[in-house]
Amino acid sequence: MAKQIQKSENKKLLWVGLAVLVVIGFGGGYLLSSYLGSGYDKNITDISTIRGGETRPTLSPVRFTGKTALTYEIAREIPEILDSLHCYCECKKHFGHKSLLTCYVDDHAAFCDVCMDEAIRAYELFKQGKDILTIRKTIDREFSR
Repeated sequence: MAKQIQKSENKKLLWVGLAVLVVIGFGGGYLLSSYLGSGYDKNITDISTIRGGETRPTLSPVRFTGKTALTYEIAREIPEILDSLHCYCECKKHFGHKSLLTCYVDDHAAFCDVCMDEAIRAYELFKQGKDILTIRKTIDREFSR
Protein backbone atom coordinates (compact mmCIF):
# COMPACT_ATOMS: atom_id res chain seq x y z
CA MET A 1 0.00 0.00 0.00
CA ALA A 2 2.81 2.42 0.89
CA LYS A 3 4.48 1.72 -2.48
CA GLN A 4 1.26 2.59 -4.33
CA ILE A 5 0.95 5.88 -2.43
CA GLN A 6 4.61 6.66 -3.17
CA LYS A 7 4.10 5.91 -6.90
CA SER A 8 1.02 8.11 -6.94
CA GLU A 9 2.93 10.95 -5.26
CA ASN A 10 5.83 10.56 -7.70
CA LYS A 11 3.41 10.75 -10.65
CA LYS A 12 1.86 13.92 -9.27
CA LEU A 13 5.29 15.49 -8.81
CA LEU A 14 6.25 14.51 -12.35
CA TRP A 15 3.11 16.14 -13.79
CA VAL A 16 3.57 19.28 -11.69
CA GLY A 17 7.19 19.49 -12.82
CA LEU A 18 6.19 19.11 -16.47
CA ALA A 19 3.50 21.76 -16.08
CA VAL A 20 6.02 24.16 -14.57
CA LEU A 21 8.45 23.53 -17.44
CA VAL A 22 5.71 24.16 -20.01
CA VAL A 23 4.73 27.43 -18.33
CA ILE A 24 8.36 28.54 -18.13
CA GLY A 25 8.88 27.57 -21.77
CA PHE A 26 5.88 29.55 -22.99
CA GLY A 27 6.73 32.51 -20.77
CA GLY A 28 10.35 32.55 -21.87
CA GLY A 29 9.33 32.25 -25.50
CA TYR A 30 6.92 35.14 -25.11
CA LEU A 31 9.53 37.33 -23.44
CA LEU A 32 12.14 36.49 -26.06
CA SER A 33 9.77 37.15 -28.95
CA SER A 34 8.63 40.44 -27.45
CA TYR A 35 12.24 41.49 -26.91
CA LEU A 36 13.41 40.52 -30.38
CA GLY A 37 10.25 41.62 -32.12
CA SER A 38 9.92 45.01 -30.48
CA GLY A 39 11.42 46.93 -33.37
CA TYR A 40 12.19 44.42 -36.08
CA ASP A 41 9.82 44.22 -39.03
CA LYS A 42 11.23 42.93 -42.30
CA ASN A 43 8.03 43.87 -44.19
CA ILE A 44 8.27 47.66 -43.78
CA THR A 45 7.36 49.44 -47.02
CA ASP A 46 6.15 52.90 -45.97
CA ILE A 47 8.47 55.34 -44.17
CA SER A 48 5.56 57.26 -42.65
CA THR A 49 4.78 54.20 -40.52
CA ILE A 50 8.24 54.05 -38.97
CA ARG A 51 8.75 57.66 -37.91
CA GLY A 52 8.96 58.05 -34.16
CA GLY A 53 7.78 61.67 -34.12
CA GLU A 54 10.62 63.15 -32.06
CA THR A 55 10.56 66.96 -32.44
CA ARG A 56 12.89 68.14 -29.67
CA PRO A 57 16.36 69.37 -30.64
CA THR A 58 19.36 67.15 -30.05
CA LEU A 59 22.07 68.13 -27.60
CA SER A 60 25.07 69.95 -29.00
CA PRO A 61 28.00 67.69 -29.92
CA VAL A 62 30.41 70.22 -28.37
CA ARG A 63 29.27 69.00 -24.95
CA PHE A 64 31.00 65.66 -25.65
CA THR A 65 34.26 64.23 -26.96
CA GLY A 66 35.36 61.35 -29.16
CA LYS A 67 32.84 58.77 -30.34
CA THR A 68 30.09 60.40 -28.29
CA ALA A 69 30.58 63.80 -29.94
CA LEU A 70 30.62 62.10 -33.35
CA THR A 71 27.28 60.41 -32.74
CA TYR A 72 25.63 63.61 -31.48
CA GLU A 73 26.88 65.30 -34.67
CA ILE A 74 25.35 62.45 -36.70
CA ALA A 75 22.03 63.00 -34.90
CA ARG A 76 22.15 66.65 -35.92
CA GLU A 77 22.96 65.78 -39.54
CA ILE A 78 20.45 62.97 -40.16
CA PRO A 79 17.62 63.41 -37.62
CA GLU A 80 14.94 62.12 -39.98
CA ILE A 81 16.81 58.85 -40.36
CA LEU A 82 17.45 58.37 -36.65
CA ASP A 83 13.79 59.18 -35.98
CA SER A 84 12.91 56.28 -38.29
CA LEU A 85 15.00 53.76 -36.36
CA HIS A 86 14.07 51.57 -33.44
CA CYS A 87 16.69 51.76 -30.70
CA TYR A 88 17.82 48.29 -29.76
CA CYS A 89 18.87 49.22 -26.23
CA GLU A 90 15.08 49.03 -25.73
CA CYS A 91 14.82 52.55 -24.30
CA LYS A 92 11.37 52.84 -25.87
CA LYS A 93 10.16 50.12 -23.53
CA HIS A 94 12.10 51.28 -20.48
CA PHE A 95 12.18 55.08 -20.82
CA GLY A 96 9.37 55.89 -23.27
CA HIS A 97 11.67 57.00 -26.09
CA LYS A 98 10.03 57.53 -29.48
CA SER A 99 12.97 56.45 -31.64
CA LEU A 100 16.76 56.38 -31.77
CA LEU A 101 16.66 60.16 -32.21
CA THR A 102 15.13 60.54 -28.75
CA CYS A 103 18.36 59.14 -27.28
CA TYR A 104 20.10 62.27 -28.54
CA VAL A 105 17.77 64.92 -27.10
CA ASP A 106 19.33 64.23 -23.70
CA ASP A 107 22.50 62.49 -22.56
CA HIS A 108 21.11 58.94 -22.80
CA ALA A 109 23.14 58.08 -25.92
CA ALA A 110 26.34 59.36 -24.28
CA PHE A 111 26.21 56.36 -21.94
CA CYS A 112 24.93 53.71 -24.35
CA ASP A 113 27.10 51.89 -26.87
CA VAL A 114 24.03 50.44 -28.61
CA CYS A 115 22.69 53.94 -29.36
CA MET A 116 26.07 55.13 -30.60
CA ASP A 117 26.82 52.05 -32.71
CA GLU A 118 23.38 52.20 -34.30
CA ALA A 119 23.80 55.89 -35.21
CA ILE A 120 27.25 55.27 -36.68
CA ARG A 121 25.99 52.34 -38.76
CA ALA A 122 23.01 54.36 -39.98
CA TYR A 123 25.36 57.17 -40.97
CA GLU A 124 27.63 54.78 -42.89
CA LEU A 125 24.62 53.52 -44.83
CA PHE A 126 23.41 57.08 -45.44
CA LYS A 127 26.85 58.02 -46.82
CA GLN A 128 26.62 55.00 -49.15
CA GLY A 129 23.45 56.53 -50.60
CA LYS A 130 20.98 54.11 -49.01
CA ASP A 131 17.39 55.30 -48.54
CA ILE A 132 15.61 55.37 -45.17
CA LEU A 133 13.80 52.06 -45.69
CA THR A 134 17.01 50.26 -46.62
CA ILE A 135 18.78 51.79 -43.63
CA ARG A 136 15.94 50.76 -41.29
CA LYS A 137 15.86 47.20 -42.62
CA THR A 138 19.64 46.89 -42.36
CA ILE A 139 19.71 48.26 -38.80
CA ASP A 140 16.86 45.95 -37.80
CA ARG A 141 18.60 42.94 -39.28
CA GLU A 142 21.98 43.74 -37.74
CA PHE A 143 20.90 44.92 -34.28
CA SER A 144 17.85 42.75 -33.52
CA ARG A 145 19.97 39.69 -32.81
